[in-house]
Amino acid sequence: MTFSFPHISISTELEEEARQFNAALEAQMTALPDQWSFPPSVSRERRLQGLGAFPAPQMSPTAIMLSINGPKAPIPLRLFKAPSGNPQGVLLHIHGGGFVFGSCAHQDPYLEALAASADIDIVSVEYRLAPEYPFPAGLEDCEAAALWITGEGAKQHQWQKILIGGESAGANLALATMIRLRDSHKKAPFEGAILSAGFYDLNLTPSARNWGTRPLLLNTRDLELFAKHYVLRGPDKTHPEVSPLYAELHDLPPTIVTVGTEDPLLDDSLFLAARLQATNCEVHVEIYPNGCHVFQSFDLGLAKLSGESIDTFIKDRLGPRR
Repeated sequence: MTFSFPHISISTELEEEARQFNAALEAQMTALPDQWSFPPSVSRERRLQGLGAFPAPQMSPTAIMLSINGPKAPIPLRLFKAPSGNPQGVLLHIHGGGFVFGSCAHQDPYLEALAASADIDIVSVEYRLAPEYPFPAGLEDCEAAALWITGEGAKQHQWQKILIGGESAGANLALATMIRLRDSHKKAPFEGAILSAGFYDLNLTPSARNWGTRPLLLNTRDLELFAKHYVLRGPDKTHPEVSPLYAELHDLPPTIVTVGTEDPLLDDSLFLAARLQATNCEVHVEIYPNGCHVFQSFDLGLAKLSGESIDTFIKDRLGPRR
């Protein structure tokens, strides 16, 4: 078996755009207050106000708020309907934020555009965050959302094909959710998985350990603190549901794994892709030169290229229109 992880071919202009963006983002992050100087609840509020690297969330009026039963309390879901009214399927989206930050409403413009371009309904889950709700709270909420989507939700909305995806910590939770459904519920309902810049090893892969203090959206200390908050009450960081890189990865759906070269989590994606390929999983690996962590969240040419690739992957998994 041959492993091939080619860099995506991009123009000199796009490389330079990404390089300049990274330099500006580092300067911005250096000038911002240390997010860990505030309690997580305060940092979350600052992010909602746009007082950070990301602008304030632009919440879409087209989003439909739903609520399902969770293991401890109701779980809010945010639904974007395909404009055609005849969607090819549904994507369960799990947001990032290091298990500590983020919200299902933080990517409304991206999810709304993806629902339109791929002709797919999208459900984003508002899972509980650490450290107030450490592992396994967030994973349990994502599991509950997946079970609802594959059961009652599919019946209500006539969803025939189901995909799952997330970025950063959301990619970790998406992968762990697929494994939970496979092992605990004997279900393999997903047609495909979209995993972007995932944090799959909370014990830190070499690229994460060696990144150091460089403030390109996140650094080694950030990852260590995210992991600390998530496993505040245990288990060990190498537990396969905490760090799914350590899990058995057989019988998973076709997967697209995306990461940039300027991301401390580069090795997480490379190691995951190799392990998936070793199980004969159909895996598409995309490495974007000069891409920072979750570069798809920014107005960049790289983000457009990645978005087009993800859109194609979704359409391929959904198949021809009924």
